[in-house]
Amino acid sequence: MIDSHCHLNHEQFADDRAAAINRARAAGLTAMIAIGFDLASSEAALRLSSAEADVWAAVGVHPHDASTYGPEVERRLREMAAHPKVVAIGEIGLDYHYNHSPQPVQRDAFASQLALARDVGLPVVIHCREAHDDLFAEYEQSGLGTPCVMHCWSGSVAQAHRAIEDGMHLGIAGVLTFKKRGELGDVVRAVPEDRLLIETDAPYLAPVPHRGKRNEPAYVSLVCAQLARDRDAAPEHIARVTTSNALRLFSRLRMTA
Repeated sequence: MIDSHCHLNHEQFADDRAAAINRARAAGLTAMIAIGFDLASSEAALRLSSAEADVWAAVGVHPHDASTYGPEVERRLREMAAHPKVVAIGEIGLDYHYNHSPQPVQRDAFASQLALARDVGLPVVIHCREAHDDLFAEYEQSGLGTPCVMHCWSGSVAQAHRAIEDGMHLGIAGVLTFKKRGELGDVVRAVPEDRLLIETDAPYLAPVPHRGKRNEPAYVSLVCAQLARDRDAAPEHIARVTTSNALRLFSRLRMTA
């Protein structure tokens, strides 16, 4: 299995990062992608990926921090993107729930990082919250055709179909295990299996029975098991398919076992 989106670079893992990675290995994970959300966390993800054979990195500026994006940040992201352990630009996108950065600034930073991804030949990891229409419009108007995953999918079935039509993958996280999960169960049954990835978004959104506690990559097996139940498939099949999907999307990614 591959945890396609986690934040092992987050300060919540400062005291037991190595132990969390070992627990993930014991749970059967063969790769984990540590996702940057600002410049400092992107640099931390790259350092971690350089130290651990089965950890990879994505570098980018989250919409919360879009106000920090500028030429110098872009220059540094471009430099990091050349490293062989960097598999994507991300996480980038739009978040209209918190609006920590003004919406026009978010859209500008998103467009700039989509262009950066095209320039460096990497896929993108997209964050979207309460902004699907604007995000789809921005992505489609860019004309870049950059491969991507919409991480921690939270949209409707109709929005999922639009994402699939745009060539996107959907990242499925621990929310799938929640009683109140909206249309997510319908989404994972409606979309093609070759567009699904599994993730934890650790340290956030721990799946049941760990909900309310710190999440970690080992728990991606719980997401895999729930996805298998929802699709009436064997967990081994879902693990195999989602691993294949991640390897296809993130072309630099290699498994250690």
